[in-house]
Amino acid sequence: MARLAGTSTAVVSYVINNGPRPVAPATRERVLAAIKELGYRPDRVAQAMASRRTDLIGLIIPDARQPFFGEMAHAVEQAASERGKMVLVGNTDYIGEREVHYLRAFLGMRVSGLILVSHALNDLAAAEIDAWDARVVLLHERPEAIDDVAVVTDDLGGAQLAVRHLLEHGYEYVACMGGTAETPAVGDPVSDHVEGWKRAMDEAGLSTEGRLFEAPYNRYDAYRVALDILSGPDRPPAIFCSTDDQAIGLLRAARELRIDVPGKLAVAGFDDIKEAALADPPLTTVASDRSAMARAAVDLVLDDGLRVAGSRRERLKTFPSRLVVRTSCGCEN
Repeated sequence: MARLAGTSTAVVSYVINNGPRPVAPATRERVLAAIKELGYRPDRVAQAMASRRTDLIGLIIPDARQPFFGEMAHAVEQAASERGKMVLVGNTDYIGEREVHYLRAFLGMRVSGLILVSHALNDLAAAEIDAWDARVVLLHERPEAIDDVAVVTDDLGGAQLAVRHLLEHGYEYVACMGGTAETPAVGDPVSDHVEGWKRAMDEAGLSTEGRLFEAPYNRYDAYRVALDILSGPDRPPAIFCSTDDQAIGLLRAARELRIDVPGKLAVAGFDDIKEAALADPPLTTVASDRSAMARAAVDLVLDDGLRVAGSRRERLKTFPSRLVVRTSCGCEN
């Protein structure tokens, strides 16, 4: 093949393996033409045995059935494809033992790196990562158990944006649909959303006492919680939901109870999943650039220098949040 392409075997290897050294575009085209003419197919198993690494990235997420995580997984897959990698996906269902199972399985497959969306990483999982000296990037969440590089969005600031916007409409106060008793107090986006709500309320001189409601993240269980909230004697005039899925469940409950949104109840969410624009009414929410976050996570987990020195803050790559105004908050279309 090298003879046909008029170059060295080393250059052919660089083209096939997409590195480690760059190849001039004209030379790359000659090598690719030779590969096509000879019908060559690289033996990925042999390559993995020689390098002790595969063309795989492991992605561990809580639940791909939730639209946010499904969209995030798709963004990671797209970014990995741009780098010539494939993605293995494991769903933990928020179960620590299942997280450890996927960690062991993926690391045993010699993946090029792991991207971990961990709800609450336990000590056993953290020890597993340390034992393998794995290349790990945390995405979306940053559990306290490990101190690896993390890619997150400005969850606290984004929540403040949404709550301030609701208060600017003149609502007496804004209630919050937060997480559950199992939601970690530190490093979890929902905890930051709740903290952002508290700060925005405090800025406005408003009490949060009795105005925070525990709810699961998914729309189905949030819907049942919302039925109780909205059926009570002290129905809030406005509710900020920590996830769009919760907000969609809340909108369904309001519709069943014939509560007009936004006439009698204003709603805002967080995540800007694609379905938010099609909710009834369209959901005001907070967006993050998931594509850019996924690309950053893939680049970090594949590139040299992953284990950078510095404080926990210096190892954090934070993307800004932005308010997406639709009509559920009371704004005109």
